[in-house]
Amino acid sequence: MNTIENQEQIIEALDKMQYVVDEEFATSLFLLLKLRKPLLLEGPPGVGKTEVALALSQLLETKLIRLQCYEGLDVNAALYEWNYQKQLLGIKLQEDSGLSVEEKEKHIFGHDYLLKRPLLESITQELQSPVLLIDELDRSDEEFEAFLLELLSAFQISIPEIGTIKAKHKPYVILTSNRTRELSDALKRRCLYHWIDYPDLDKEMQIVRKRLPAIEGKLLGQVVHAAQQFRMRKLVKTPGVSETIDWAESLMALGYREINEAAFNVSLGSILKSAEDISLIRTEGMGAFVN
Repeated sequence: MNTIENQEQIIEALDKMQYVVDEEFATSLFLLLKLRKPLLLEGPPGVGKTEVALALSQLLETKLIRLQCYEGLDVNAALYEWNYQKQLLGIKLQEDSGLSVEEKEKHIFGHDYLLKRPLLESITQELQSPVLLIDELDRSDEEFEAFLLELLSAFQISIPEIGTIKAKHKPYVILTSNRTRELSDALKRRCLYHWIDYPDLDKEMQIVRKRLPAIEGKLLGQVVHAAQQFRMRKLVKTPGVSETIDWAESLMALGYREINEAAFNVSLGSILKSAEDISLIRTEGMGAFVN
């Protein structure tokens, strides 16, 4: 879809991609496209923050570029690095070329020896704007976040050996955070903002049915109701919507059309991801969660 004129178009298009959004979320996405401001998505893990970037890239028929953040992420890993092995080979091949030192340096510090990482790749797309997903930004440190502010302001990067590279096509930027730490006010001021929470019962049933259209109605209701109840317990790892889908799909693969005692006990590892959580839920028993 090349032109998007309103939020309803976004809701309808994403619905066809099995991604459910409400009007508020669709409005945030619409403003991202129209204003070209980065969109910061916060919320618990497993509620679809990452998946929306993929859906948006498919909607726009453009490339998705993802930067996965982690503790200790530095600028080189996110921006660019020089291909040192190729440079050494280039130096070796130029030994008897008769070129001056300046000419040799200019050659080996050219674009052919540059390894583009996600941020540089996102601003050097030749044909159209990509979707740039900066995933789990809260896992990186404040130093990297400060660097990111500069990029999001100007969408240009300075490489000492080459010069300043400015985006021909400004990327559509989505940042996600699980809120393991608070992001800076400076970053938030540069972004649109949307909080994605766990869905209510009806919406989660709608999401699961979109992903698994062949699911039996009774199994769907039991799985989603139980998942909602699990989230009310103090668990080590609260299950997200993605885990609900995994559980439903696992039960279908095992041939169950509804949850019984055997199905409940053998399949909990599809939705609960710690021994403590599985033990807690089993102690309460299936009757506390499944109608």
